[in-house]
Amino acid sequence: MKQYEIWWARLPKPAGDRPVLLLSRDEAYAYLNKFIVVEITTTIRGIPVEVPLGPKDGLPKRCVANCDNVRTIARSALVKRLGALGRPREAEVKRAVGYALEWEELILVAE
Repeated sequence: MKQYEIWWARLPKPAGDRPVLLLSRDEAYAYLNKFIVVEITTTIRGIPVEVPLGPKDGLPKRCVANCDNVRTIARSALVKRLGALGRPREAEVKRAVGYALEWEELILVAE
């Protein structure tokens, strides 16, 4: 498991089974049993907290990582690796998470 990978996850209702984007730093996967993820959804609103995803990312159709929906899930909830984002896409996720948390200035300094 690595940061920015996309996994199928079994989440509690109302979210239910769905893909998620891993956000925890790479080192966390070796030691922790819970990880930070962003839910992926087919509900596309075209707002700054969304990162567009699709078949090139290992998903069957157009969808978004909705960075307003950040949660912690157990390792046991992760079922199957679907894909991973490349370096240019990582910056999009950082910007969207920064926007969701009103940390845009911090994210821009880190880039």
